[in-house]
Amino acid sequence: MTERTVPQLAKWPFLLGDALMLCVAVWIILHGEQPLGLGSIVGCVAATAIGVWLVVTPFLLEYRATVRLLETDTLTSTLAQIQTLEQLGAHIARATAQWQAVQEQATKTTATAQQIAERMTAEAKDFCAFLEKANDTEKAHLGLEVEKLRRAEADWLQLTIRLLDHVYALHQAGARSGQPNLIAQLAQFQNACRDIVRRVGLVPLIANPTDPYDEKLHQLVESEATPPAGARVAETLATGYTYQGRLVRRAVVALLSDEASSQPSEPSPSETESGEVAPASRSAQASLPV
Repeated sequence: MTERTVPQLAKWPFLLGDALMLCVAVWIILHGEQPLGLGSIVGCVAATAIGVWLVVTPFLLEYRATVRLLETDTLTSTLAQIQTLEQLGAHIARATAQWQAVQEQATKTTATAQQIAERMTAEAKDFCAFLEKANDTEKAHLGLEVEKLRRAEADWLQLTIRLLDHVYALHQAGARSGQPNLIAQLAQFQNACRDIVRRVGLVPLIANPTDPYDEKLHQLVESEATPPAGARVAETLATGYTYQGRLVRRAVVALLSDEASSQPSEPSPSETESGEVAPASRSAQASLPV
């Protein structure tokens, strides 16, 4: 705030008037009747009082002006402070309004974020349900495919075993024919067939003559028959098979009688001169389990 200069009042007119009044009072005293009468005294006192008043008046006026100026400055400062407070109040009001706007925006943002989170949660649940459903469907489909493959494998295995049984029966018939060339060709054909199926894990299980009877590997044509203790194999009527290390079918064998087991082995009575399979072998081939 700029400093204000106090207005200066010209004092020489008042001093001149004061000097005149004093001169009048002196003139009355010097040139008036002696002793001074009441009128002279009153005039002298009046002139002196007027002179004193003229001397004091400019100082009083300057004092009043200074006081009024100070009051004006104080009032101006007060008004400036009030204006500052009003501006501060306006700033506070604007800040409050902005804060309310920010709070409302934050509330809206929070609500929107919550909605987005709820929507994402719902989408995640739906996606998980979809994945689970798709997984179950895929599992069911794969289970069905596996079941189909297992059935196809079982059918293929049964068909292959049947074919190999016929090949074995043909080889046995050739062996009974007594023709070396035919026997060699049939043996070569059977070995070739066995080599082919051995590549996929199907291995024939053959019981050698005079081998001890093993219930885990051998079986009789009559499945309900119980072999005697110490029984031995006479011949293999049908080949057993293992598939990839798993026993599929036990070998169907004929057992040696007590007299035959103590004597050297002789040609089987089931062999005929015509080279055909004996009836026992035929019935065994027809009733083979797979």
